[in-house]
Amino acid sequence: MKNVINWFNLPSKDFDRAIKFYSAVLEIEMMRMPSPDGFENAFFSNPQEGGVSGSIGSNPQQKPGMDGTTIYFDVNGRLDAVLTRVSENGGQIVMPKMNIGDFGNIALAMDSEGNLVGFHSAS
Repeated sequence: MKNVINWFNLPSKDFDRAIKFYSAVLEIEMMRMPSPDGFENAFFSNPQEGGVSGSIGSNPQQKPGMDGTTIYFDVNGRLDAVLTRVSENGGQIVMPKMNIGDFGNIALAMDSEGNLVGFHSAS
Protein backbone atom coordinates (compact mmCIF):
# COMPACT_ATOMS: atom_id res chain seq x y z
CA MET A 1 0.00 0.00 0.00
CA LYS A 2 1.57 3.25 -1.20
CA ASN A 3 -0.74 5.59 0.75
CA VAL A 4 -3.49 4.99 3.28
CA ILE A 5 -5.47 7.85 1.72
CA ASN A 6 -6.00 8.01 -2.03
CA TRP A 7 -8.75 10.62 -2.45
CA PHE A 8 -10.44 13.49 -0.61
CA ASN A 9 -13.25 15.88 -1.46
CA LEU A 10 -13.67 19.32 0.11
CA PRO A 11 -17.21 20.72 0.00
CA SER A 12 -17.87 24.28 -1.13
CA LYS A 13 -20.56 26.89 -0.62
CA ASP A 14 -19.46 28.80 -3.74
CA PHE A 15 -17.75 26.42 -6.15
CA ASP A 16 -16.11 29.11 -8.33
CA ARG A 17 -14.85 31.01 -5.28
CA ALA A 18 -13.33 27.81 -3.87
CA ILE A 19 -11.53 27.09 -7.15
CA LYS A 20 -10.19 30.64 -7.23
CA PHE A 21 -9.01 30.38 -3.59
CA TYR A 22 -7.08 27.12 -4.00
CA SER A 23 -5.71 28.04 -7.43
CA ALA A 24 -4.25 31.24 -5.96
CA VAL A 25 -3.10 29.87 -2.61
CA LEU A 26 -1.42 26.73 -3.97
CA GLU A 27 -0.45 28.30 -7.32
CA ILE A 28 -2.01 25.45 -9.31
CA GLU A 29 -4.42 25.06 -12.18
CA MET A 30 -7.48 23.05 -11.20
CA MET A 31 -9.22 20.79 -13.70
CA ARG A 32 -13.04 21.05 -13.68
CA MET A 33 -15.07 17.97 -14.49
CA PRO A 34 -18.68 16.82 -14.06
CA SER A 35 -19.15 14.09 -11.46
CA PRO A 36 -21.43 11.06 -11.70
CA ASP A 37 -23.82 12.61 -9.15
CA GLY A 38 -24.68 15.44 -11.56
CA PHE A 39 -22.56 18.08 -9.83
CA GLU A 40 -19.06 19.34 -10.62
CA ASN A 41 -15.66 18.65 -9.13
CA ALA A 42 -12.41 20.54 -9.57
CA PHE A 43 -9.30 18.39 -9.15
CA PHE A 44 -6.18 19.47 -7.26
CA SER A 45 -4.04 17.36 -9.63
CA ASN A 46 -4.51 14.85 -12.36
CA PRO A 47 -5.70 11.65 -10.63
CA GLN A 48 -3.93 9.64 -13.36
CA GLU A 49 -0.52 10.87 -12.14
CA GLY A 50 -0.64 8.62 -9.06
CA GLY A 51 -0.28 9.43 -5.39
CA VAL A 52 -2.96 11.12 -3.32
CA SER A 53 -5.25 13.61 -4.97
CA GLY A 54 -8.59 15.22 -4.29
CA SER A 55 -11.15 17.71 -5.39
CA ILE A 56 -13.48 20.51 -4.47
CA GLY A 57 -17.11 19.50 -4.86
CA SER A 58 -20.16 21.53 -5.81
CA ASN A 59 -22.82 19.30 -4.19
CA PRO A 60 -24.93 21.62 -1.97
CA GLN A 61 -25.83 18.69 0.31
CA GLN A 62 -22.20 18.51 1.47
CA LYS A 63 -21.44 21.29 3.94
CA PRO A 64 -18.05 22.87 4.64
CA GLY A 65 -17.00 22.92 8.28
CA MET A 66 -14.27 23.45 10.83
CA ASP A 67 -14.90 20.25 12.77
CA GLY A 68 -13.99 16.83 11.45
CA THR A 69 -11.08 15.52 9.41
CA THR A 70 -8.29 17.92 8.52
CA ILE A 71 -6.51 17.54 5.18
CA TYR A 72 -2.88 18.75 5.09
CA PHE A 73 -1.49 20.03 1.79
CA ASP A 74 2.19 19.50 1.04
CA VAL A 75 3.66 22.98 0.48
CA ASN A 76 7.28 22.05 1.08
CA GLY A 77 9.52 25.11 1.15
CA ARG A 78 6.60 27.48 0.45
CA LEU A 79 4.71 27.61 3.76
CA ASP A 80 5.23 31.32 4.47
CA ALA A 81 4.18 32.33 0.94
CA VAL A 82 1.13 30.03 1.06
CA LEU A 83 -0.02 31.52 4.37
CA THR A 84 0.29 35.02 2.93
CA ARG A 85 -1.90 34.01 -0.01
CA VAL A 86 -4.51 32.43 2.32
CA SER A 87 -5.26 35.81 3.88
CA GLU A 88 -5.09 37.62 0.54
CA ASN A 89 -7.69 35.28 -0.99
CA GLY A 90 -10.51 35.19 1.54
CA GLY A 91 -9.15 32.63 3.99
CA GLN A 92 -8.11 33.02 7.61
CA ILE A 93 -5.11 31.68 9.51
CA VAL A 94 -6.39 29.60 12.43
CA MET A 95 -3.02 28.38 13.74
CA PRO A 96 0.11 30.19 12.53
CA LYS A 97 3.24 28.38 11.44
CA MET A 98 4.34 25.97 14.15
CA ASN A 99 7.56 23.99 14.28
CA ILE A 100 7.02 20.25 14.76
CA GLY A 101 10.65 19.32 15.27
CA ASP A 102 12.31 16.98 12.79
CA PHE A 103 9.10 16.86 10.75
CA GLY A 104 9.21 20.55 9.75
CA ASN A 105 6.40 23.07 10.15
CA ILE A 106 2.61 23.08 9.94
CA ALA A 107 -0.15 25.68 9.97
CA LEU A 108 -3.95 25.58 9.91
CA ALA A 109 -6.30 27.83 7.98
CA MET A 110 -9.98 28.25 7.24
CA ASP A 111 -10.47 28.30 3.48
CA SER A 112 -12.83 30.61 1.61
CA GLU A 113 -15.67 28.12 2.16
CA GLY A 114 -15.28 27.53 5.90
CA ASN A 115 -13.27 24.27 5.75
CA LEU A 116 -10.35 23.73 8.12
CA VAL A 117 -7.26 22.76 6.12
CA GLY A 118 -3.64 22.26 7.07
CA PHE A 119 -0.37 22.98 5.33
CA HIS A 120 2.86 21.08 5.93
CA SER A 121 6.43 21.88 4.97
CA ALA A 122 9.27 19.47 5.78
CA SER A 123 11.78 22.30 5.39
